[in-house]
Amino acid sequence: MTPFVQVALAEDVTEAEEIQSLLQAAGIDSQLETAVEHHPRETEDAPQKVLVPEDQLEAAQHAIESQTEPDALA
Repeated sequence: MTPFVQVALAEDVTEAEEIQSLLQAAGIDSQLETAVEHHPRETEDAPQKVLVPEDQLEAAQHAIESQTEPDALA
């Protein structure tokens, strides 16, 4: 099994799910993982790591870049 590696860091769950949708449309499997220690009773979304299989990292980066507007990354 290929280990998962981080391809992106999202500010919250909503942004992470948007990235995950882009990857899914490109046929790339992904997982989300909380990027910081997060108290379970907090209501704020915590930053999320978007993880992909290591052997699909480059394809995932291209998929994200091709589907993201350049000024949206600023």
